[in-house]
Amino acid sequence: MNTTQRSNASQVSDLTRQQNITFDSARLKTQQRIHALILMIIIPTLGSIAAAILAVQTRVSTIDISLLLGMYLLTSLGITLGYHRYFAHRSFQTNTTCKVILGILGSMSCQGPLIYWVSSHRRHHRYSDVAGDPHSPYIDRNRYLGWWQGLYHSHMGWTYTHELTNSFLFAKDLVLDKTIAIVNKYYYLWVLLGLLIPAVLEGIITMSLMGVLKGFLWGGLLRLFLVHHSSWTIGSIAHIYGNAPFANDDSSKNNFWLALPTLGEGWHNNHHAFPNSAFHGLKWWQFDITGWVVHILQLFNLVWDVKRPSLSAIEAKMTQPLF
Repeated sequence: MNTTQRSNASQVSDLTRQQNITFDSARLKTQQRIHALILMIIIPTLGSIAAAILAVQTRVSTIDISLLLGMYLLTSLGITLGYHRYFAHRSFQTNTTCKVILGILGSMSCQGPLIYWVSSHRRHHRYSDVAGDPHSPYIDRNRYLGWWQGLYHSHMGWTYTHELTNSFLFAKDLVLDKTIAIVNKYYYLWVLLGLLIPAVLEGIITMSLMGVLKGFLWGGLLRLFLVHHSSWTIGSIAHIYGNAPFANDDSSKNNFWLALPTLGEGWHNNHHAFPNSAFHGLKWWQFDITGWVVHILQLFNLVWDVKRPSLSAIEAKMTQPLF
């Protein structure tokens, strides 16, 4: 965290209070803790352990791996393409059917209801790495964090401790969207479907209860564990380790090693420099699966008004070579 950010932190904190960016609700805070601790952390972790134990006792099948990879790809795209690049940043336009599909796939990743996720993410961009950021590795409210404390907080600790974000301030467009309101309302149904679909598929393919169990574990809980930790590395590792070709007012970094598992989100410094870009990989060699999917959807006219920074805009903001 740079000195300018530190000196402005208290001023930003005062500003956030004036704008009522957060609110208090004992009921919602309890729901937040239960959702984060039980559904996002404990159950996927236990499910992953169970999958590992079962893998030792039985043969890991091609079906197990296929369901894991397939569900990982679909629900990760629900976050990277849907929740993030479309709903949070409006980096392209699409039709109602695609909008609903993206919202449901993102919900299946069990990272929170659509409006909650977008509100928190837009708040992160407005107050990145200063007071007001829900998941900075450097500061939590007005409290500066040490290395280990900051890493844990920004990775997963924030999910059950952060202040509730005012969605009417940060995501009013989604709150007023009747279609999105329906997708948001049935969030837990989509989470459940994300667990049941791989279980039912493997059960039907193998015609066995063991297939149901393995599908539930591999395509369901282990997949959630991997998707969660993959997503969380962007808020934690990609704000600490990597290079910063763009001098943004935060500590975002490009991290080559995170680009593949996060489907292109690892180019995080690029993203903070051009948050409305549908492409986080700004060079041909910057691996961005989500950006490739945008290209494909555009070819079939399923997305349009796709935003991408011009070469002159990139060069004007760049302070170090892109690598």
